[in-house]
Amino acid sequence: MANTSNPNLWSGRFSEPVDERVKRYTASIPFDWRLAPFDIQASLAHAAMLARAGIISAQDLADIRRGLTEIQAEIDNGSFAWNLDDEDVHFNIERALTRKIGEAGKRLHTGRSRNDQVATDVRLWLRDAIDRIQALLRDARLALVDQAERHAATVMPGFTHLQAAQPVTFGHHLMAWQEMLRRDAERLADCRRRVNRLPLGAAALAGTSFPIDREFVARELGFEGLCENSLDAVSDRDFAIEFLACGALVMMHLSRMAEELVLWMTPRFAFIELPDRFCTGSSIMPQKKNPDVPELMRGKSGRMYGHLMALLTLMKAQPLAYNKDNQEDKEPLFDAVDTLIDTLAIFTELVRGLRVNAEAMRRAAVEGYATATDLADYLVKRGVPFRTAHEACAQAVRAAEARGCDLADLSLEELRAFAPQIEADVYQVLTLEGSIAARRHPGGTAPAAVRAAIARVRQELA
Repeated sequence: MANTSNPNLWSGRFSEPVDERVKRYTASIPFDWRLAPFDIQASLAHAAMLARAGIISAQDLADIRRGLTEIQAEIDNGSFAWNLDDEDVHFNIERALTRKIGEAGKRLHTGRSRNDQVATDVRLWLRDAIDRIQALLRDARLALVDQAERHAATVMPGFTHLQAAQPVTFGHHLMAWQEMLRRDAERLADCRRRVNRLPLGAAALAGTSFPIDREFVARELGFEGLCENSLDAVSDRDFAIEFLACGALVMMHLSRMAEELVLWMTPRFAFIELPDRFCTGSSIMPQKKNPDVPELMRGKSGRMYGHLMALLTLMKAQPLAYNKDNQEDKEPLFDAVDTLIDTLAIFTELVRGLRVNAEAMRRAAVEGYATATDLADYLVKRGVPFRTAHEACAQAVRAAEARGCDLADLSLEELRAFAPQIEADVYQVLTLEGSIAARRHPGGTAPAAVRAAIARVRQELA
């Protein structure tokens, strides 16, 4: 005799109710409720296919559509009652639908399983999340481009090993950040193609005996293709891991940018000032203005790396096909998307509000003997072997250091003592502007090259 007191939809097989602690332990409704709009979207497409195939009646379809529309409205206005006894978002919606429309609600699950249902919902949700993140990446890139255009000719030192190396422009530096985010956008676009495949129709693991039309459902839901193997369709989480890998790269890039903002804000650099709304003070030191937001951006990169490792570990020992372990994919995935969305949105506003200290940047470029390479190039163009020119320039730098002056402050006679090929026109390459202007090839730091790069990116993002 069936145990009618057990509220679970699968209760006919069991003789006692689920332990309360187990119920809380296994329930996913505290976090998977956010799949609800996508669960309803997929259910509507599935119901339309069932009616088209003659598996359910036209009246059943009409009732299902009406009921799901009402449930969506209740979810939107906050009146929908989520129930822990119903375990997950799928059972909650199906139970509510059956209460509203009766027998037709019980027919909706024909030809599908929660295994392919949840895989479909997560892919729909993640596809939408990728599209939102892509829009935010575009905003961030445009913010960088706008600042780069304002500072296409603002001189600053370029660094290697965090030591002044050669002069660049601040605009060129910002466009390097833009290139990182451009690659992130490309990777996410590629990832989206693999996310955008339909698992529905795989049922529990082996497919279904009903005459379903998976291609129809794929078209209804905007999927580009089908998951081709039913076992793989319900157990695959590669698409989520790939997204987290892309997200980890985005956060790594944002962390690198944040680190430079933190450095540049210190009095030792004083290159930039962050808007007050992105900083905090100290509880004991009244003079402090702390770059908490960029620091948190650095910290949250570790959070993203942890989510990636969590899913890799989750999947590493799972046999085919679906396993309950897969329920643990959602919280890392949800938090990763939330973290990316918040970080990108805040980063964009932070970039737009940057105040630049061009004088401090220029002073730092002068102090670092950043035009020494230009002097070496000058000599090479006059027939001096590069290694000989390199040694002569190193000696010139030592002499300038000893005098406490810049290379351009050495007299022509002093410079010729290191290389007799030097002529009066050498001072054109020893200036910061001369050094920068000489690098006008595509990808170079010359203001003209920076502005050309900006124009290309604006056209790409238009």
